[in-house]
Amino acid sequence: MAESFAIASSFAFAEEALPPTLTPASEQPPLQHGATARLYMSYSCPYAQRTWIARNCKGLQGKIMLVPIDVADKPAWYKKIYPKNKIPCLEHNNKVIGESLDVIKYMDSNFEGPKLFPDDSEKQRFAEELLAYSDTFNRAMLSSLTSKGGVTAEAVAALDKIEDSLSKFDDGPFFLGQFSLVDIAYAPFVDGFKVFFAGIRNYDTAAGRPNMRRFIEEMDSIAAYAKTKQDPQELLAATKKKLGI
Repeated sequence: MAESFAIASSFAFAEEALPPTLTPASEQPPLQHGATARLYMSYSCPYAQRTWIARNCKGLQGKIMLVPIDVADKPAWYKKIYPKNKIPCLEHNNKVIGESLDVIKYMDSNFEGPKLFPDDSEKQRFAEELLAYSDTFNRAMLSSLTSKGGVTAEAVAALDKIEDSLSKFDDGPFFLGQFSLVDIAYAPFVDGFKVFFAGIRNYDTAAGRPNMRRFIEEMDSIAAYAKTKQDPQELLAATKKKLGI
């Protein structure tokens, strides 16, 4: 356990000056010196946050430049790059990779840096199962936030599944024991929903779920992740506005 956490904590995180969010009047930025790819993202989008975390954990700040875009007001040229006009996407070697899970897998397979997917076949199978489940988890949690009643049974079941999944391997505080793409995929949502449910439903998603609480605490101690987090109260206010609460 201690070894796997030490590895996660030792990611070489390079401090960087974050570029400003582009406006519709902004031109597409040229590749910076040394960069080979552009990551089109948003500082406030949890799906984009996944890709930002993976970039940081791989130590690719100099290779993959951030191109932050306002999700609600994108430059017109962006749709020419990615016709789906969604955030995030990665532009690399004349290819455009969309969908956050595809982007983080691509980063891990096509760039240098620490390997973020396990070699163990059992862990690989469980990783794919969890990655496939992530959208179901997010839908259950979001549906509960917008429902008329209290916290739904579906949301409680989804949280319990995460809690149980975090106990499958006993060699670390992460989903696969060792730090992996699965932790990167879930952290923005597990952490974000904790803030949103506390502020909107007065419900602590980690109460009675020690594995989840520990997972959040351990993730917060990893600079490559912590540096991607936004002010929780600002995110809560923005979410309430978006949901009409």
